[in-house]
Amino acid sequence: MNQMSRSQQNRLARRRAILGAALKVFSEAGYSGATMDAVALEAGLSKPTLYQYFKSKEALFSAMMLGKRDEMLDVFEHSPHSSMVEDLLRFAWDYADTVMRPDLLSLARLIIGEVQRFPEIGRAYQSAGPDHVLRGIMAYLDARRADGRLDFDDTELAAEDLWGLVLSAPRTRALYMPDAAPARAELARYIHHGIRVFLRAYSTRPEADLATFDALVRAQSTTGDA
Repeated sequence: MNQMSRSQQNRLARRRAILGAALKVFSEAGYSGATMDAVALEAGLSKPTLYQYFKSKEALFSAMMLGKRDEMLDVFEHSPHSSMVEDLLRFAWDYADTVMRPDLLSLARLIIGEVQRFPEIGRAYQSAGPDHVLRGIMAYLDARRADGRLDFDDTELAAEDLWGLVLSAPRTRALYMPDAAPARAELARYIHHGIRVFLRAYSTRPEADLATFDALVRAQSTTGDA
């Protein structure tokens, strides 16, 4: 395995700092109000240095959204588990921990508010985030169908069911009621129920998978995990 040089490590760390600063600036100011000057200031860089990494506000916004997308997809693209049930549970929590973050909820609200004036930003957000995550879920579910673990006719609808069941209701409320963020126990209520419904609907061996799921939930409760 090739190790990164010190300069490569520094460049990667600086890029991450820029993307973190961009998320803060975009979530607070919205797309139209955010500026490269503000991002550079937040990241502690000069504006010319920022432009060495990202040539435009549009490129920076896209890179920021792609980073958030990749966080949500990681469980399906690099799963270390042999259990489909564990994969589904881990994805649900990784997804919740990402999209329920206050800064990402704020960013989503601002995009919704500006999409009428800037439809290209809505399309960029949809393409870089939800659409790509959906394709990742579909690829995972298709693989499990090929393994004989799941049974469905329409991959897209099955993927939409999974993601809608585990988090649609609490995220919608959080978007429009920022002062009423759900507690982790409330998120667990939706996530656990959603996965159980999904397994009953699509698993080829629902009883065994539900038993595995309940055992995982009990283990997490004992260790204090989600």
